[in-house]
Amino acid sequence: MSGHDSKYFSTTKKGEIPELKEELNSQYKDKRKDAVKKVIAAMTVGKDVSSLFTDVVNCMQTENLELKKLVYLYLINYAKSQPDLAILAVNTFVKDSQDPNPLIRALAVRTMGCIRVDKITEYLCDPLQKCLKDDDPYVRKTAAVCVAKLFDINAELVEDRGFLESLKDLISDNNPMVVANAVAALAEIQENSTSPIFEINSITLTKLLTALNECTEWGQVFILDALSRYKAADPREAENIVERVTPRLQHANCAVVLSAVKMILQQMELITSTDVIRNLCKKMAPPLVTLLSAEPEIQYVALRNINLIVQKRPTILAHEIKVFFCKYNDPIYVKMEKLEIMIKLASDRNIDQVLLEFKEYATEVDVDFVRKAVRAIGRCAIKLERAAERCISVLLELIKIKVNYVVQEAIIVIKDIFRRYPNTYESIIATLCESLDTLDEPEAKASMIWIIGEYAERIDNADELLESFLESFPEEPAQVQLQLLTATVKLFLKKPTEGPQQMIQVVLNNATVETDNPDLRDRAYIYWRLLSTDPEAAKDVVLAEKPVITDDSNQLDPSLLDELLANISTLSSVYHKPPEAFVTRLKTTVQKTEDEDYVEGSETGYSETSGNPVEGAASPPGTTGYVRKPAPAVATPAPVPDLLGDLMGSDNAAIVPVDEPTTPSGPPLPIVLPASSGQGLQISAQLTRQDGQVFYSMLLENNSQSLLDGFMIQFNKNSFGLAAVGPLQVPPLQPGASARTMLPMELFQNMSAGPTNSLLQVAVKNNQQPVWYFTDKIVLHALFSEDGRMERGTFLETWRSLPDSNEVQKEFPGITITSVESTLDLLAASNMFFIAKRKNGNQDVLYLSAKVPRGVPFLIELTAMVGQPGLKCAVKTPTPEIAPLFFEAVEILFKP
Repeated sequence: MSGHDSKYFSTTKKGEIPELKEELNSQYKDKRKDAVKKVIAAMTVGKDVSSLFTDVVNCMQTENLELKKLVYLYLINYAKSQPDLAILAVNTFVKDSQDPNPLIRALAVRTMGCIRVDKITEYLCDPLQKCLKDDDPYVRKTAAVCVAKLFDINAELVEDRGFLESLKDLISDNNPMVVANAVAALAEIQENSTSPIFEINSITLTKLLTALNECTEWGQVFILDALSRYKAADPREAENIVERVTPRLQHANCAVVLSAVKMILQQMELITSTDVIRNLCKKMAPPLVTLLSAEPEIQYVALRNINLIVQKRPTILAHEIKVFFCKYNDPIYVKMEKLEIMIKLASDRNIDQVLLEFKEYATEVDVDFVRKAVRAIGRCAIKLERAAERCISVLLELIKIKVNYVVQEAIIVIKDIFRRYPNTYESIIATLCESLDTLDEPEAKASMIWIIGEYAERIDNADELLESFLESFPEEPAQVQLQLLTATVKLFLKKPTEGPQQMIQVVLNNATVETDNPDLRDRAYIYWRLLSTDPEAAKDVVLAEKPVITDDSNQLDPSLLDELLANISTLSSVYHKPPEAFVTRLKTTVQKTEDEDYVEGSETGYSETSGNPVEGAASPPGTTGYVRKPAPAVATPAPVPDLLGDLMGSDNAAIVPVDEPTTPSGPPLPIVLPASSGQGLQISAQLTRQDGQVFYSMLLENNSQSLLDGFMIQFNKNSFGLAAVGPLQVPPLQPGASARTMLPMELFQNMSAGPTNSLLQVAVKNNQQPVWYFTDKIVLHALFSEDGRMERGTFLETWRSLPDSNEVQKEFPGITITSVESTLDLLAASNMFFIAKRKNGNQDVLYLSAKVPRGVPFLIELTAMVGQPGLKCAVKTPTPEIAPLFFEAVEILFKP
């Protein structure tokens, strides 16, 4: 539409649809064109104009390219809701795909690919095959993308008609844009396919590198991303590839630059020459620096990528730290990222410059930024031993400014410096004690109390200082109370005089009698028993030498870092999470041929007649039918109230089973939070079902050097509303210890909006660490209820009553069924109940039923040849959007 077309969005007339209908059938071309524009305008603002489908389609027969585009736009929007009427447009599409004008040929194929209607898909194949070999490169490049769309609709059709081979042939095309689109289409198909489809070899490599120089910018991105997955045969080939790609670093488009950097970093892993690597690092620095002069949003994306790059190759930007100095007008999100990178690049050579910057930032007006800057000074002290004294001098200068939040943040980081360098910088404690009255934040108070307790023998008035905190002990947060308890015990063990003796009595009384916090109470009882039975043992425990903390500037696990670097210039590198953590790819084959549809009673079908019996529940003695009896109901024990209440703020009357063990044994669980990401805490977990109840089975392992206690858990809103019934029952974990627990779950309490998915986002917290967030999967078979068994007649009736569009299929080429009996046992354990079995040639076909909560049935058909790889699974359900979750469950159940 042109700039003067806003008039089509407003009307003062009544009966708009009848008027549009009349105009669409006008004998005047201009009037029809205006009418279609009005229809598109109405569609754009959300009005339902689907009743005009036939009239709009009649306007397709025109030579006017603008009108044809508008009609095609309308078709794309409404074809799904009017699939039968959409067939009317097929002849015009086929005719347009042979039009002399290449723009119209490309438009026809593109539109047919966007109309996701099975009936039209069949007619798309012939025009698409012609367009893939069209004389005009614009038509070929459009057809290449259309193959990827068709694969998404019907993968089997694409493979059967040889479109993949045609697409691979286009990589040798003489037009670089056709090559780029072919690469993009093959890459997308590969992402949605389990079998290898797009593999680059030495011949393909040469063609792609040649096309790279002549492509448009986005074509270059597609080719570079594809090349980054290619592993060179030897260092010499890697050097040649990098040499061809290096000129892309000078490109004006940021995406091209980042894709080139990704490509070079991947090939550098294979290059052995130190001179070549040094030169490449020099070449990559200027383009990365240039990205920081772009708009703030691009700067942020560049900084998140640079953050990863400097963790792997810090030498690339080691001499460019000045470009990361914050400007006064930088947005806060850019400033925060620059701070992180400055900490990573800080070295003995540039620390003086860096500290001057950090000191300047600590006087800014943005409180969050100031806190981050003060923390950055402390992290530099921990990272660089020779610069620690200079860092502490800067911190002391900041404390003298007497700005409350600066002082508190400085005390927090100085506590960490004391942990890093014990018995080195304790002379500054007196200065810290002058700021006691200004402390009002829990973390700062806890840090100061830790310092007083740890160095009580060097502080003359340590008992008076601690006593000032004790006055408000009952009102203090748990973090402060725990530190006060431990610090008072340390003071008593170091100075067992009358004052500390009275203090320890008061503290232990408050911590055992006057508190509801179980962690505080348990710790107080332990101290009390230690002090009353063996004071020397208490000294060994409480005053034991602490592990030295280490630099945390490179936080990512090496394997995760490599994966993120392979995904530079994607969302993965911005989130600093692997793609599977936030992207769910569904690989399903929706279409099923009619002769496979067993409910129709065809020769190979599931027949109700006595002439073609089906082995199943009604099989007489002597037949080969395999009958599965429903599992007997197991009585569940009466629940008892959880007297401790829900620490996460849920109902205090939440119930947990009385005989539920806190550390049950069981099969190995998938790791959801590795120790490298959880500062030593490793969590393995999975949803499971026992005795009609859904549990979240968890194994927590403490690989850190300190005790972890006070565990709590929270589940984010999810598609099945899964939520914890009670608090997480995990005992305090000593270093090297582990505990396994079964957390009872309830359904439909915590529902999320949007399409159904298997994501289960979980937050776990303890008293010593920050909140850990991780993403798990909802395994559907854990939700299948015990009442999912159907009678054969009910199964048939339900299958017939559901439309064919509710049936979803998927093949699992890697799954092998060794025996029918063991397979049925495996599925029965997850409440998938056997209905019948039949033979289809040399294949066994099994029919089963299951039911998810709220009574939604799942009708399941499994086809496989015993002992041979390959399992075909079809599922029919009133809610087909859940089918991908069922396929995930199948993969988990049959996992070797």
